[in-house]
Amino acid sequence: MSARLLDGRPVAEAIWRDVEQRVARLGRPPQLGMISGADEAAAAYGRQIERQFTRHGLGVTRRTSLGAEMLDDVGRMSRDDAIDGILLLTPLPEGVVPEHAVLRIDPAKDVDGQHPANLGRLAQRRTGFAPATALGGRRLLDYYDVALRGARVVVVGRSPVVGMPLSLLLINADATVTVCHSRTRDLERVAREADVLCVAIGRPGFIGPDHVKPGAIVLDFGTHPGEDGSMHGDVQTEAVSQIAGAITPVPGGTGPTTVSVLAQQTVQAAEQHLA
Repeated sequence: MSARLLDGRPVAEAIWRDVEQRVARLGRPPQLGMISGADEAAAAYGRQIERQFTRHGLGVTRRTSLGAEMLDDVGRMSRDDAIDGILLLTPLPEGVVPEHAVLRIDPAKDVDGQHPANLGRLAQRRTGFAPATALGGRRLLDYYDVALRGARVVVVGRSPVVGMPLSLLLINADATVTVCHSRTRDLERVAREADVLCVAIGRPGFIGPDHVKPGAIVLDFGTHPGEDGSMHGDVQTEAVSQIAGAITPVPGGTGPTTVSVLAQQTVQAAEQHLA
């Protein structure tokens, strides 16, 4: 029996409706400051964000920085009262240390949850901004009424962008969470204990049927372009679908929620700015 597909598009649409209602109440478009280097893939992603933001009533100020000037640009945006949120698009220019750039962001404008202050607040179960991809995964689970309280969750991947913040969000939802990675001993056995298996390890097809408990819910955060133009995740979707109870497709699963959550947190930053 094939698993139920957890489509991310209706989740994103629900978030966008909330965004539009809150923008209408603000009286002005929330403004995102977006800074990138010269990488074309990052620029294409930035254009996608700008199209979606403007379609739903938000504004975007884009800036390309070519080197150490990026730190100054981030600092200027942090001090600019016309900017509500700041997003750094990676990869950063050569010579720019990501940790240094992130520290230049005002935590109140850190709408992608990269500043240590926001990650620390998340760890302390306090209000703050979470990384958009991780929070999008949590929103998807909520939308499909996945019971997290008391559930055994395994997160495969420990990056500060997805794996670690996602584990904190799930702990805050009263799940019992185990974080694994490529060096975890007997990873298949640990993963098979999961009621909910979240995979963000950055390796195409890393998770197969032997990692999945029958009936488990599987979230795949991987995005790997194939030579034929197709997109693949960290999970062997077709094979795992014969074991899992529900699974996110790639593309169309966790991906669509990321930009909508980024917009939602930009609106939140604007609301706090104007309060």
